[in-house]
Amino acid sequence: MLRRLLRTALVLGLVCAVVVGLLWAFQRRLIYLPSGGPVPAAADVLPGGRDVELRTADGLRLGGWFLPGPGPDAPAVLFAAGNGGNREHRALLARALAAEGLAVLLFDYRGYGGNPGSPSADGLALDVRAAREWLVTEAGVPQERLVYLGESLGCAVVTELALEHPPAGLVLRSPFVDLAAVGGEHYPFLPVRLLLRDRYPVAEQVARVEVPTTVLLGTADTIVPPEQSRRVAAAAGRLHALVEVPGAGHNDVVLLDGPELVGAVTDLAR
Repeated sequence: MLRRLLRTALVLGLVCAVVVGLLWAFQRRLIYLPSGGPVPAAADVLPGGRDVELRTADGLRLGGWFLPGPGPDAPAVLFAAGNGGNREHRALLARALAAEGLAVLLFDYRGYGGNPGSPSADGLALDVRAAREWLVTEAGVPQERLVYLGESLGCAVVTELALEHPPAGLVLRSPFVDLAAVGGEHYPFLPVRLLLRDRYPVAEQVARVEVPTTVLLGTADTIVPPEQSRRVAAAAGRLHALVEVPGAGHNDVVLLDGPELVGAVTDLAR
């Protein structure tokens, strides 16, 4: 009987070790969910838009779309997307922001939208820096007229950027406290915090951001629990507004390009 119990425990231990090993090796395939490319030309999706190429510090060339504002002094929005899809899925948001008189840069991370490379936290940090550099040097947008807009995972990307290059304002749509916190919500039976390679400590970093910050959430979000977004708002070093959209889920249209999101951005841009 004892031998049988020991054998069973050994088998279970081996199974657990294999599962944990696989999760360690393939975790980024669970975190990053890119849609492949190529994507259409900007002019086919965004009237007045143009294709741009971003060059990262580690030598990658990434695709993006730039939609100019109505004049050279128009504020510009640097948009960092969530973990799924590509820039084509954010075209309606760009149109809505442009209708409010804002310039918009949409870009895809490495591995997304036909771009080379594989996504990681370090890689995405380089990608968003390349996007900001393009706006400042190529488009001629002064740093003080830039607004960073992050969506879900993109909140972590632009929050880190804001520490190094403070914008005029920061908008975080559905931010999580950190990646381990949201991962623990979906995989409570796993030691997520011990396994994760990419951390994305949004709440910790936003506490050190010294620009006006707006947090927007959907109260029915089942991907990033609303309470996590509220904790990010509470941690913000300079909270401008907390906007809650009643009954909205993580991928509902109202949170993708609805009036509450567009209004939050234009409020800070102006």
